[in-house]
Amino acid sequence: GVTNGTSDTTFSPWDNCTRGHVVTFLYRAMGCPEVTNKENPFVDVTEDAFYYDAVLWAVENGITDGTSATTFDPAMECTRGQIVTFLYRNAGKPKVDTTANPFTDVAADSYYLTSILWAVENGITDGTSETTFAPDVICNRGTAVTFLYRALVK
Repeated sequence: GVTNGTSDTTFSPWDNCTRGHVVTFLYRAMGCPEVTNKENPFVDVTEDAFYYDAVLWAVENGITDGTSATTFDPAMECTRGQIVTFLYRNAGKPKVDTTANPFTDVAADSYYLTSILWAVENGITDGTSETTFAPDVICNRGTAVTFLYRALVK
């Protein structure tokens, strides 16, 4: 029940995931917890959207703040850096033992550095090579559910 296919017979693993999709997958994987704060700060998240409760839950639990104070950008394609950050925050921002950054494409001051190091340390991903993570590459459906599975089913 975490996700459906894109039709009755296809999953479309190579299709790109949006921010709305990713927070919905995570919300469903967590059992669709009750959202206690129903105050919606986002003008681009309507009450009839499939991701409405997921977005409010993600904000309420510190998983994401949106792309601005008033927008979530649910249709924006989600990057690899964003999804591992959502998963890291969902895990409660656990301590990361790894301090050496092996990835030349992940800046030391990037918001996702600790999330990426956590994801590698916990076997969620190894990066796209030994020296690259590709944090700004759009995450497809297959990769998103793989990261989610590895983060939640250990």
